[in-house]
Amino acid sequence: MTNPIHIVGGGLAGSEAAWQIAQGGRPVVLHEMRPTRGTDAHQGDGLAELVCSNSFRSDDANGNAVGLLHQEMRSLNSLILRAADANQVPAGGALAVDREGFSRAVTAALEDHPNVTLVREEVAGLPPEAWGSTILATGPLTSPALAEAVGALTGKESLAFFDAIAPIVHRDSIDMGKAWFQSRYDKAGPGGTGADYLNCPMDREQYEAFVAALIAGEKTVFKEWEASTPYFDGCLPIEVMAERGSETLRHGPMKPVGLTNPHNPTVKAYAIVQLRQDNALGTLFNMVGFQTKLRHAEQTRIFRTIPGLENAEFARLGGLHRNTYLDSPRLLDATLRLKARPSLRFAGQITGCEGYVESAAVGLMAGRYALAEAAGQALAPLPPTTALGALIGHITGGHLEAGAEADANAPRSFQPMNVNFGLFPPLERMPRNETGRRLRGPEKAALKKRALTDRARTDLAAWIAGEGFSQAAE
Repeated sequence: MTNPIHIVGGGLAGSEAAWQIAQGGRPVVLHEMRPTRGTDAHQGDGLAELVCSNSFRSDDANGNAVGLLHQEMRSLNSLILRAADANQVPAGGALAVDREGFSRAVTAALEDHPNVTLVREEVAGLPPEAWGSTILATGPLTSPALAEAVGALTGKESLAFFDAIAPIVHRDSIDMGKAWFQSRYDKAGPGGTGADYLNCPMDREQYEAFVAALIAGEKTVFKEWEASTPYFDGCLPIEVMAERGSETLRHGPMKPVGLTNPHNPTVKAYAIVQLRQDNALGTLFNMVGFQTKLRHAEQTRIFRTIPGLENAEFARLGGLHRNTYLDSPRLLDATLRLKARPSLRFAGQITGCEGYVESAAVGLMAGRYALAEAAGQALAPLPPTTALGALIGHITGGHLEAGAEADANAPRSFQPMNVNFGLFPPLERMPRNETGRRLRGPEKAALKKRALTDRARTDLAAWIAGEGFSQAAE
């Protein structure tokens, strides 16, 4: 096992793939273009840099699909989850991390690994055939030259959408005479206390003025070639949400439910802006759900109208970048190989998954697929009942209508997707309560999720045992 597997891209997916392969005993060459060439979103040159949020979302493995995905990745010795757990910051029911500590941990693990060679260079076109097995994990910010080369090879255009970055505020610039700490419904998550978010309340007049300012604010001007690119609904800019209706934000990132203002406990806020801790020191907080394409001067002006943020100092203002992803159901096989050139695999957000955890999960499986192939073996298909299996299934077969693969002009509905229970096969039997009565409402939903997650754990354990995986050394 001397021929190295090459990986292009040192984000979450590339880093996870490199770790899985290296821990399996095979050499890896990891190519990362930063700092030789930067991107519109990254600020440093560390591996697995988080550019949008510091949250890996819910860590509830019994009632949430992404929490289940966390658990499955931990069972497969994920470097990304190990680094996240070691660098977590309070965030209610979510797993959030100190982004700098997290990146340092991933970078150190790979730089110190005897089977990993880190090369700081841009791979401007398709990797040479001589490299053999290669994983492209260049993310949604794939360099134009590489994206064009992939397009030329496949004969199909990539799809694209815009992704926006939320602002980060210095904690000591927030007015605690108006803001307060509390998690929604006082829920305590990993490393949390039930008081993990900073909350800034608005009355109706303040909210309506804020929505009007968002809509009227000066926005980033798109280039002509970007104008028709759709947004991903899971990461809409705050002002785009505002344009969809005056009450949209109150039922989204600014919903006031489950929170009580201790400064004025008898008055219910009409809307609430939440900020989540962004670093281990607790000196930085990001504005939850406030991805934006407002110009920087407009962000400062409008966001300082939020009660408690009148004197806010911003460590980073929001931004906007164009994300690119493949029409993966048509272009990739079941093990993430490019059909037009099987020596190339793809991993991460460029495949059409959405989210940090999902990106790393696809990297994990791309690494294991490549490792098995290099050893002359083949992994059994992941059970579609697992979070990993459901996610890979969406990418490699999601929304591909019968006969569409042979018809290049057939309409395509494949879009970036977070892991969710809608991707899982339905239960053979709906759960009932202890008396055998059919359930309704919240009780039914909770037991259904528990049944889905229990099934997933059982099926993944059987898959791991059947594949003979040994857990990598700590």
